Order: sequence, then structure tokens, then C-alpha cells
Amino acid sequence: MDYLALKSGSDVRGVAEGPNAQLTSETAERLGMAFAGWIAGKEGKELGSVSIAIGHDSRVSGPALMRAASQGIAAMGCRAVEYDLCTTPAMYKAIVTEGFSPDGSIMITASHHPAHLNGMKFFTREGGIGFAELDQLLGDAAALSAPIQRLPGIIGKASYMPVYQKHLEKLFFVDISPEVVMPLLGLHVLVDAGNGSGGFYARMLEGLGAWIEGSQFLEPDGRFPNHVPNPEDKAAMASLSAAVLKAQADVGVIFDADCDRAAMVDHNGKEINRNRLIAMISAILLEDNPGATIVTDSVTSSGLADFIREWGGVHYRYKRGYRHVIDEAKRLNRMGIDCPLAIETSGHAAFRDNGFLDDGMYLVTLLLIKAMRLKRQGEDLGKLLDGLKEPMESTEIRLPITGADFASVGKQAIEHVLSYAMERNDWHVAPDNREGVRISFDLDNGLNNGWFLLRLSVHDPVMPLNVESDVAGGVVKILASLCDALNGIEGVDMQAIQKALRA
Repeated sequence: MDYLALKSGSDVRGVAEGPNAQLTSETAERLGMAFAGWIAGKEGKELGSVSIAIGHDSRVSGPALMRAASQGIAAMGCRAVEYDLCTTPAMYKAIVTEGFSPDGSIMITASHHPAHLNGMKFFTREGGIGFAELDQLLGDAAALSAPIQRLPGIIGKASYMPVYQKHLEKLFFVDISPEVVMPLLGLHVLVDAGNGSGGFYARMLEGLGAWIEGSQFLEPDGRFPNHVPNPEDKAAMASLSAAVLKAQADVGVIFDADCDRAAMVDHNGKEINRNRLIAMISAILLEDNPGATIVTDSVTSSGLADFIREWGGVHYRYKRGYRHVIDEAKRLNRMGIDCPLAIETSGHAAFRDNGFLDDGMYLVTLLLIKAMRLKRQGEDLGKLLDGLKEPMESTEIRLPITGADFASVGKQAIEHVLSYAMERNDWHVAPDNREGVRISFDLDNGLNNGWFLLRLSVHDPVMPLNVESDVAGGVVKILASLCDALNGIEGVDMQAIQKALRA
């Protein structure tokens, strides 16, 4: 078994069903063993005193993988505590909750990916493990010799989700009105849980006084029969928008399967995800934190940067990948920079006040608190997006790398484009470029009204290309110019750009 093939950023992920399964019960057991040993070393504890919590999302393969990982932890002489159906944020929150406080935790999930995939996310009291730590963990799992000597560990059960729910409920009472029994009375919220782990959120809102008529796909179903549980998926967002319009709800919310990501739609059914979602939560934070820095991934729009600046904040673009933006936000705070939020366009949002845990439900809770306040004033959430300039055209193209050493080919292509830009007066290298190469253009006698970002994928032999324009036909002009720049570069498949130019 090639354990490194399971690496997906700072998580483990692979096919969990069928004859080609990579993430099998044996694999999960070995990873449980390796994590138990690694935690013991990190915490300086004897194996017999280590406890690790485990939960899973609604995927069909989840319970078996949870039990296998538990058996691996117990085989090391440690205590495994199974939380069963759970959310990823809750699996971390348990570590810092009095009365639970395991030494580490594991979440069995493949997030927004299809049902036949599954994965494992690992947490310590400092948060999710990093890239280098996962490399070590995978190496430890691969090095375990067979037969495995099994020690007399313990497998127990615990119910943590009610505690996590209370944590969310408390936010509504504190921030809206501690005196009232139902702080959300009068707000109509439609929840789409995508048949993942988040259905309880709708029932929680109802208990707080919200009207949840029209909420859909609340029951866990690991086959995801209605739509993929992905806040970026067009079909999923269209389903939510249609449901909100039909029910005439004030707002709709949607989670991915393990609830560390989220998105919304307003009462008009308009999507609030990607740049709009970042803009909305930034506006709320900047009301109380003027001058604060908002860390985002690299593909955010120029309009978002202007919006954050107009609200009195600093927009700090960083690399794609939720671990990257979280780690950079933490670093900035250690340097004394006021940075309350790290957020990806995918919907991963991590707040300093919540321990920089990427928690979709925490994000939605803050937005619903604001929605309730605005409704009392006769306004709605959409008001916060007044002034957000959105592109007229945008596209994302993925360019396959055909060269054997894809990382080297990708870096050479980026360096070539950067050198090309330096020789052109009409190509402007972004001063805040921290990933790949970002170039802005002055289209049709305008200023800074189009751009592209070409970068290397974190995991795959692909170069994602994002292009935006504020004028009609601008995307084609930018693509044509980039095509000229990349002409003659070996190892990069240009067919996707050529197809876009012919369309």
C-alpha cells in the first residue's frame, strides 16, 4: 500500500468502496495506530494514558472506517472514543471542551467529494495537523510491521454533538439578546444539509424561534441522492436558490457533508458564496475591527480587494488551500497584525475568536445573527454587499501538465510568464502576488479592469487558470494574450485555452 498516495493537502483521502478501494479498514486501522503513537510522542505521554476521539460524516463507509481506526488506536494500548455521526469542527472543538478533552481526534470524511470517496482529518489541541506532520504520520503507518502486536486498549462511546450545539446556541443568545427565550423569532431560514451531518442545525434554529419551512435534505444519507454536498456546486446552489424562492425565506444556508464549509443565498435566491461570502463576513468583522487584515486565497477578485479597502480593512491574498490561509493568518497575528479571519473562496472560514478552526456553522451563525439584527431594522443581508464590484466575465480553466515532473514543468511555465510580463508595458504584475503569477490589464482604455492568475495545483498535474474581466470580451482578450506568452512551452496542454478562444 502506497500510503503517500492517500495524501490530499493536510488530509487523507481515497476511494473507500469497491475492488479498487485505497482507504480500506486495514488502512484506517494502521493510520489509527500511527496517529496514536504520534500523539503519545507529541504529548510526552505513555500509550496507556492517551485518548483519541473519532467521528464520521454520513458516508456509508464511515462507520466501518471509524471502527477500524478505533481498533488501531486500542491496539496501541490507548483509549478510542467513538462519537459516531459528527461534524469536522466538532471533532476539534471536543479537544478543548472541559469534560471531553481527548489528546487528539480523527474525523472520517471526504468533505464535499462524491460518496465513494472517504478520508481522515487529524487534530491536536493546536488544530489540524500540517503537511509535514501528515507526511510523518503516513510514513509511520507504512512502516508498521505485520503481524501487529495488539495491546489491551479500550474502545468507548461518547455523545458530543449536543455539547457542540449548545456552543452555537450560546452565540445567538449572547449576540442578539440574552434575555429572550427565542432570539430568532421572526426570521425564516431555509437549511439545506445535503444529506450530510448538518441536519441538526435546522432543528436547532427552530428551537431558537426561527421558521425553517422549506428546509431540505436534512436526514443523513451517505449516497447524497439529491445533490453533491458542495457549496460551490452549481446544481446544489441552484437547488437552494429555488427552495428559498418557493418558500419565500429570508435566507438559505447550505453545508458540505462534514460542515466545515458553507454558503448562503439571500431572499431573492442570489448566491452568497465565493467573493460575495468573503465580502459579507468581512463587512461584519470590519464594523468592530476597523483596519483589520482579512486573509484570503489567491483567486479572489479585484472587486473584493476594493470592497475590503472601502470598509476600512486590508485584503491579504495568499495561497490556495485552507491550511495555507489559516497558517498565514496565525503567523500574521503572531507578528502583531490584527487578523480576525482566514477564508477561502471555497467556503472554508476560520475565525480567530473560534481558535482559527474552519467551521461552516460558526460562519453561518455569525451571518444569521447579523440577518436577525438587520430584519429588526427592516433590512436584509444583501445590504452588506452594496458597493461590491463584481466582474462582468469570469472563467476557470485547468491546463493539464503532460511532462513527467509536473511540479518542475509548472514552475518553469510560471517563471516564463513572469519574465514575459516584465517585458510588456501592458502586463502589470500584481504587487501582492504570493502564488503563481497574477497579471492585471487595462482593457478598452480602462484601468486595472481585467486579470488572470496562473498557478500550480497543490495536488494534481494541473495548472489552474482564473480569468476575470470588467468589460465585455475581456476574458477572450486576456486568454489570447496569455496564449501568445505560453506559445512554445513544452509539457503544458493548451487545448482548453484554444477551445475557449474558439467558443
